[in-house]
Amino acid sequence: MNILVLGSGGREHALAWKIIQSKHCSKLFIAPGNAGTAQCGLNVDIGVNNFEEQKKFCLENNIDMLVVGPEEPLVKGVYDFFQQDDELKHIKVIGPSANGAQLEGSKAFSKKFMLRCNIPTASYAEFDETNFEEGKKYIAQHSLPVVLKADGLAAGKGVEICDTREEALKAFEEMIMHKQFGEASAKVVIEQFLDGIEASVFVLTDGKDYKIIGHAKDYKRIGEGDTGPNTGGMGCVSPVPFVDNAFMKKVEERIIGPTIKGLNNEKIIYKGFIFFGLISVDGEPYTIEYNCRMGDPETEVVMPRLKNDLVDLFLAVQNGSLQNIQIEFDERTYATVVAVSGGYPGDYRKNLKINKFENLKINAGTIIFQAGTKQTADGIVTNGGRVLAVTSCGDNIAEAVNRSKSVLEQIHFDGMYFRKDIGFEFGE
Repeated sequence: MNILVLGSGGREHALAWKIIQSKHCSKLFIAPGNAGTAQCGLNVDIGVNNFEEQKKFCLENNIDMLVVGPEEPLVKGVYDFFQQDDELKHIKVIGPSANGAQLEGSKAFSKKFMLRCNIPTASYAEFDETNFEEGKKYIAQHSLPVVLKADGLAAGKGVEICDTREEALKAFEEMIMHKQFGEASAKVVIEQFLDGIEASVFVLTDGKDYKIIGHAKDYKRIGEGDTGPNTGGMGCVSPVPFVDNAFMKKVEERIIGPTIKGLNNEKIIYKGFIFFGLISVDGEPYTIEYNCRMGDPETEVVMPRLKNDLVDLFLAVQNGSLQNIQIEFDERTYATVVAVSGGYPGDYRKNLKINKFENLKINAGTIIFQAGTKQTADGIVTNGGRVLAVTSCGDNIAEAVNRSKSVLEQIHFDGMYFRKDIGFEFGE
């Protein structure tokens, strides 16, 4: 099969790395890709939202399967574009319809869906410019802390957890009146704060059946000890110690099962990944959010742990045989540590030379996934905020994290920074 992956981050490098191991993969293309994905297949200079150019490329290169990495093309309807085109509809698209992608594309949509399906989640209300004053009153009487979320896509940064009402009112005004996140914050969801520990569970579904392909804990804050502003993700670990069989049984019965049943009942076409952002409150699981794709950097720990041929799973999604597949995992612990550019998640520089990439001392079981990189005549340079994601395995979290850190300590670019405490709360 000829396969095209859309995207350019660490997630797409991890997907490409996994896909080329498949017995089904003849040729792999990545659009637009990065310097790391170029080691797995051929990068093509096509944007993730340029559906017409994707069509042209797919037809010229006899593409059999399209694997969509990021959320934006899914929300914008890439699945529907391919399915509704007579020349493209034979291509197997891994990703939900635009309607299904609203689980991530609109916080308000997803919260209403959860309520309809009786899925445990935080209580909430939604506001926009038309009822802005009501929103201020709602905040004034709300318990603290309070959570404010931009309704639309905000690259993982549209969430504010406010400890005071003054802080919440300021964030509310910034989002709605000053368009802090553009159209994404034209509507704001105000939520009850849930106090617990977070984890993410990843599912592959055809909209009727599903398989859990992994879980992870992501570290969003830029600073050690989970301090400072939110980022796209500074690292993660898998498996998560508290996500045991008893907890997962609750997650399946109360959250995953009802979600898939809800998609089926509401005739929402969904043939791809669902990311369940969960929080354990005194051992009870609640849903914080859905994503309509794999997480980043969670993909970088989930894919190495997954023993199955990933394209086998994709084909099962397409032909309705998912229920017949047994998922197998590597039982070792995996940890990813992300290196970012100085200034991230705010302003940062690009085109910084990444030094000492050659002759690295790397343990077996360590993989360097590239994210914000590009190849130039002078070598590999930075091309984003999150630059590298180093994944290692070990007998425990501390060992896996230390192996990833030992690789990053050998690499350098100006302003390079990574958290040294990924997995800190779990000890050794």
